[in-house]
Amino acid sequence: MAENKFAPTGQAVEEVFQSIKSVKKQADADLLLELYTSISQENPLVWYPGIIGFGETEYRLDSGRTGLTPRLAFAPRQTTFCLYFDPSFLEEQVSLLNSLGKYKTGKGCVYINKLADIDLDVLQELLKQSL
Repeated sequence: MAENKFAPTGQAVEEVFQSIKSVKKQADADLLLELYTSISQENPLVWYPGIIGFGETEYRLDSGRTGLTPRLAFAPRQTTFCLYFDPSFLEEQVSLLNSLGKYKTGKGCVYINKLADIDLDVLQELLKQSL
């Protein structure tokens, strides 16, 4: 069976943030770091590939494959932030998502361009409920 590449890397969070070219996006990443740390009560770890994760939980796929994943996580990318959630959780949170602000979704991801585009109180509620 192939080794699971999705695991903590040992890389420093600051190193990931310093790779972001936009100073404003770095500031947004710092704010998300504070929010996620406060809600999770966990120290951040960098997971492959460049995902900032908080806590961990075991998952089991229908195929039988198991592994670890962060309980809460986000990835600061050059153009967007990807906020990770369980896909079934997102399906249940339509009313909260409708009041979040400007975002796009993918399977298990909420993509935002900048924090000014969303309501941070709504994001905080989403994060709390996802735990």
